[in-house]
Amino acid sequence: MESFSFPDDLIRAQREWHDVYRALAVPRPRRATELRRRLLMLSTRIEWHPFWSTPDGWTPAARVELRRQTRQNRQTRQADAA
Repeated sequence: MESFSFPDDLIRAQREWHDVYRALAVPRPRRATELRRRLLMLSTRIEWHPFWSTPDGWTPAARVELRRQTRQNRQTRQADAA
């Protein structure tokens, strides 16, 4: 498996994207319009991040790895908090 060194702001944006997505996934979410706008803004920020213009960011595996790492870190943080 390749190892990628993602910028901190890209990792934060992807983590927040996961959080907002989960908030929208519940039945009848509060502030749904605000959450959808936030999700769209984060999606744009992630999609157009300068990292994707670097040699490491050119591979599709980099995008998959970013999502995998941010989901995995979230699960680890939840387990630590319990």
